[in-house]
Amino acid sequence: MALQDFRPMQERCSNCLNCRWVPFDKLKSERFGENCPSIAYNNFMTYSARGRFQLGQTILDGDADYTETITELVHDCMACGSCDVTCKVCRYNLEPLEHNIELKVDAVEKGKTLPAQAGIMAALKQEQTMIPGSKKAQRLDWAKGIQVKDLFKDKAEVAFYPGCKYSYDPKLQKVAQAALKLLIDAGADVGIMGNADACCGGRALQMGFRAEFTERAEANIKAFNTAGVKVIVTPCSDCYHALKRQYAKLGLAIEVLHTVEYLERLIEEGKLTFTKSVNMTVTYHDPCHLGRLGEPFVPWDGTEKKIMNQVHTWSPKRPRYNGAYGIYDAPRNVLAAIPGLRLVEMDRIREYAWCCGAGGGCSQTLPEYSAWTASERITEANTTGAEAMVTACPWCEANFMGAVDEHGKSIQVFDIIELVQQAL
Repeated sequence: MALQDFRPMQERCSNCLNCRWVPFDKLKSERFGENCPSIAYNNFMTYSARGRFQLGQTILDGDADYTETITELVHDCMACGSCDVTCKVCRYNLEPLEHNIELKVDAVEKGKTLPAQAGIMAALKQEQTMIPGSKKAQRLDWAKGIQVKDLFKDKAEVAFYPGCKYSYDPKLQKVAQAALKLLIDAGADVGIMGNADACCGGRALQMGFRAEFTERAEANIKAFNTAGVKVIVTPCSDCYHALKRQYAKLGLAIEVLHTVEYLERLIEEGKLTFTKSVNMTVTYHDPCHLGRLGEPFVPWDGTEKKIMNQVHTWSPKRPRYNGAYGIYDAPRNVLAAIPGLRLVEMDRIREYAWCCGAGGGCSQTLPEYSAWTASERITEANTTGAEAMVTACPWCEANFMGAVDEHGKSIQVFDIIELVQQAL
């Protein structure tokens, strides 16, 4: 779709501002009632989904252009999808997230980008990663010493796909190592992509670089099909969303699982049992791209219609992505199976969880805004009395590391795989 195709949505947004708040029936406190980091941080309506609809319409009408301020505003969206799911509590005919990304695409196609994005996209083109400074030749260094199949030399049913952050970040590589070893020890027929392992490109799409995402996605789909795998397992939530939702639109027909889903299966089948207690109280952070954006893609080919020239409908019925069917139970079930571990929940959870601040490339392009968003989540986590916060995404974990709450207090941060490893 092009920005022009969103004009009907731009015109029919009713300015209810549900895109700004947690639904009132889910609201647990005034302090943690906001859901969109962009408008919460900037406190100006144009930063909301409603404001972006108006901005898009104004740009189409030629009444505004991508000035420096507007360009930063457009890219300020974390593509976390929070506005999208809260909009759909009472609306069914708007797609705020798709529009926000299309607004970014329109800006990018007109050459209106942020300074930091140039280095990120150069890294994707030259080194097949969106982490500047990382080298393709070092991508598999995290797996050194692990006896695992190279899927282009030996066949296997399962492809373990760690993603860029786990592959290159020295603080997080141990998580990828532990996850792969868990699969091997459980008897999974698993391998890695060898020299064909490369960035999923999902963050490129979040940033509005759709052509670059499509190029990377098509190359990866070809590699997965050539490898002949039946299942792709990834510990990265960003990769999960890209593969599960976005790649499916481009023809990927291979089953995609997040590591927590695979671990849950192993526990249910008795192939993974815990022998040690982890005596700790934790709270769980739902990653945006595993939770509300983790719903599978449902193909649809239809047309929009109006009943009595007023009520919008679609023929045939259109799928509705409202976040309710994301991956929420699997990580909580894994945590519940760990002896001694106690889970306490934050106010904003599941499809209404607050973003970590790394989405949309903002941790790299708008670091102060990203750090503030992380601080808000740390504040919320600390109100639960938990000793640590657990998540299932490397971008979330990295953004929370070193972050402090509004009182200057930090919290321990773990990937769920680290706690699983402690319990074995």
